[in-house]
Amino acid sequence: MAQMLAGRLHVKDRRFALETVPVPEPAYGQVRIKVEAAGVCLSDVHLIDGTLTPLYLSGDVVTLGHEVAGTVDVVGDGVTDWQPGQRVLLQAGEMDAKGTVYTRGVDYDGGWAEYALASATTLVAIPDDLPFEQACIIPDAVSTPWAAITSTAQTRPGEAVAVWGVGGLGAHAIKLLRLVGAAPVIAVEPNEAARERALAFGADAALDPADPGLREALGALTGGRGLDVAFDFAGVPAVREQALTVLGKKGRLVLVGLAQQPVTIPSDTVFAYLGQAVLGHYGSEPEHVEQLVALSRQGRLDLADSISGVIALADAGKAVEQVHRKQGNPIRLILRP
Repeated sequence: MAQMLAGRLHVKDRRFALETVPVPEPAYGQVRIKVEAAGVCLSDVHLIDGTLTPLYLSGDVVTLGHEVAGTVDVVGDGVTDWQPGQRVLLQAGEMDAKGTVYTRGVDYDGGWAEYALASATTLVAIPDDLPFEQACIIPDAVSTPWAAITSTAQTRPGEAVAVWGVGGLGAHAIKLLRLVGAAPVIAVEPNEAARERALAFGADAALDPADPGLREALGALTGGRGLDVAFDFAGVPAVREQALTVLGKKGRLVLVGLAQQPVTIPSDTVFAYLGQAVLGHYGSEPEHVEQLVALSRQGRLDLADSISGVIALADAGKAVEQVHRKQGNPIRLILRP
C-alpha cells in the first residue's frame, strides 16, 4: 500500500507529529487531491496547545490543515464534474444533512499531507494564474474577514471602520474593506510592525490602542461622527470595551476574535439611544470563498503579500512554533509537501 507523510495531532495528549500513513482512497462522491499548498493558521496552533478541541472527530487522531489547494488526483465513483489535473482549492469544511458543520483538519483529516480526500461538492476551481500558495489561504484567512465585512456587518461604501488586531485575519480585513469602499479604514494595533503592515495593506491610518489620544484621533478621522463599524479580530475584552466607546450612531461592533469572556456594554442608555449593535461572527459560507476566487480571477484581489514564507511539510513543527511565537509577525506560513 502506498504511503505518504502527514502532520497528525493526537488529541488526547495534544502531541503533534509527522507520520507516515497510507495514501487515502476516495469513497463514493469523493475526490483525492494532490496537495500543493496548505496554510498554517493560529487555529491549528490552538488545536495543538489545547485551546481548541474537535467537536465531531471520530477517534482521537487527525491530520491538521483546513486551508488547502492542489490538483485533482483521483476521482471516486459518482463524481462526474471533476477530472484529474484540475487546479482546485478546498472549502474549509462541509455541512451534513442535519445541518452540522464539520471542519476540515479538525473534525476529519485535512491537508497537512501529501494527499487529502474531499467531497466533490467542496472543491472550487481556481484559475491557472492564481498560485496554490495564495489560493489555499482564501478559505478562512481571507473568507472569514470577507464574510464578516460583507454579510455580518453589511459594510457599505463610505462607512468609517476600524480594525482592532492586524494579524492574519485583520490584515486581510484592511485590504478587503478598501475593496468594498469603506472610508476611512483605520487599524488599531499595539505592534508597530503590524501597524506599518496595515498601512502597506491600505489602511488610511494606524493607531496604537494605548495612545491616550486615540479617541480624539478617531474623532478627527471620522469627522466627529464616530465609527460605523468596529471589527475585533484580536479577541480581547479590552478591545471590545474600547471599541464600544468610539462607535457612532447605528454603529456595529463585530466580534470575530474569540475571547470566551463576557461582553460589557458601558452604558445601555447610550447604546440604546444611538441604536448600536454587537454582532457575533464565525467563519464563512461557501459562497464567500467563491466570491473571492472570482475577484482574484478578475484581478481585483492580490494576495501575494500575504505569504510570509513557504516551508516544507517535513518541517511543519517549525512552522507551528513560528506562528505560536509570532516570529517575524507572519500573516500566513504555507506548507508545501
